[in-house]
Amino acid sequence: MADSLPVRMNTNITEQQVLNTQQGWCNGLLAISQAYKKGGFAAAEMTANKVLDQAYGYQYGAVAFKPTLTQNPQTFRATKAGALAYFVGGNSSYPNDKGFAIKPWQKCAIRNEVIQLHGNLAITMGNVDLTDASGKVTTVDKTWAFVLEPDGQIRIVLHHSSLPFAGK
Repeated sequence: MADSLPVRMNTNITEQQVLNTQQGWCNGLLAISQAYKKGGFAAAEMTANKVLDQAYGYQYGAVAFKPTLTQNPQTFRATKAGALAYFVGGNSSYPNDKGFAIKPWQKCAIRNEVIQLHGNLAITMGNVDLTDASGKVTTVDKTWAFVLEPDGQIRIVLHHSSLPFAGK
């Protein structure tokens, strides 16, 4: 009778899956930067489209995305088009976007302060250190929420990023 038992899938996200997904985001950012360096805007845009589909859950609905360097009235990017504009620029509907991911990034490292696992949802908070071609490191504060999507992939559904508060 074992054959008649229902099949149960484990829908719990593991810490290792979170770390792998974060590293995938870093690798995607670096891939966009390299595509721009080697092939210009068109190559960066094509790469960014693939990265967004893999890393973010836009194909399942709105994503709560607040990038580092956005400003009112386009602070939040709930759509893939808005995220793409932020990463590569070149969209007249988002005239202030210069293309965060097309900068000459050479290295991306994540330092988590908190990782919370809640079944098919995971939340992280910490820093991302980005190193450019000159060796300058930019640190951003990052909060992410990840969900196990219907296709079995873990994707970002919340991304909040800001520069650390410098004080007065």
